[in-house]
Amino acid sequence: MSQKIIDFHTHAFPDALATRAMKALLQEAPGIQAYLDGTLGSLLGSMDRAGIDRSVVCCIATKIEQFDPIFGWCRQIRSDRVIPFPSVHPADPKRIERIDRIADEGFLGVKLHPFYQDFYAAEDSMAEYYQRVSERGLLLVVHTGFDIAFPRQRRADPRTMREIGERFPELKLVVTHLGAWQQWDEVRQYLLGRPVYMEISMAMEDLGPAISRQMLMAHPAEYLLFGTDSPWTDQATTLAQLRALDLAEPRLSRMLYRNAHELLAGA
Repeated sequence: MSQKIIDFHTHAFPDALATRAMKALLQEAPGIQAYLDGTLGSLLGSMDRAGIDRSVVCCIATKIEQFDPIFGWCRQIRSDRVIPFPSVHPADPKRIERIDRIADEGFLGVKLHPFYQDFYAAEDSMAEYYQRVSERGLLLVVHTGFDIAFPRQRRADPRTMREIGERFPELKLVVTHLGAWQQWDEVRQYLLGRPVYMEISMAMEDLGPAISRQMLMAHPAEYLLFGTDSPWTDQATTLAQLRALDLAEPRLSRMLYRNAHELLAGA
């Protein structure tokens, strides 16, 4: 029987918006490459080629008024293969109501991006947000580390994410990019070896196979998740990079499927 795979970090846009959204994002981040056109159809095609069963589609509300259109689109696209995570802007005065609506609708999680949503993860005002997400049993995926399209501000660094996890122990927190993009020395110091869910997108390309393997072996196997950040990487390539690290079972199968399956089933 073939290995089941869940990609815990992808992005897509409504067909009518995909071309414009992708163009804007590529202009903001010179040097980044898009491997898909940003539509859900292209993501599903990529999943088929790579042998990926399910993908979490992480949405980002960059403006308060984007909640309703994102929420409606997420309702349209969810399926056995597509698991959409809506997004509530941290500055939204109705953010608690929005979080409740997401949970009541049966969605499993939400996505936050400190750069595109202009907040700092450690702000006092975020405590209410984290608490409500935790109370409603939702997963919280947070972009952590720097971002290629923005100045190097410390908006969600490893120490901050560790402190948030300790302050809200019931919060189902998932940090991205192997702990924090291009802050991996601090990941080693503050996150590796701790009970923090960590997906691996956009990390192996920078770290190389030896360091990637070393870090993945140093983290609890039950807290590792496969993710690609598609369309900004090729799903099949990221999968091949991971398999080339020669990780022993059951660590690899946990990363590719079991951990994500259990998280999503329990959300």
